Amino acid sequence: MACVSPDGKPTESGTKMLRAVQAGLKSPEEVAQETGLPLFKVRSGLRETTQAGLTEQKEDRYKLTEKGAKLLG
Repeated sequence: MACVSPDGKPTESGTKMLRAVQAGLKSPEEVAQETGLPLFKVRSGLRETTQAGLTEQKEDRYKLTEKGAKLLG
């Protein structure tokens, strides 16, 4: 299940992940705990959102980009 749709917008699970990293740098484990999504799904989803420019990776943590923030509203 994709976290970013073909039109570049986050899916339901993608939106959950973006909201989780909205408050600051979070590890995949923290995002999984906060969203209730399985860790394997969070890891692949964060890779997808990073490739789409919605999140940014800093070492082993992720944060929301300006583009990601605009999509969340």
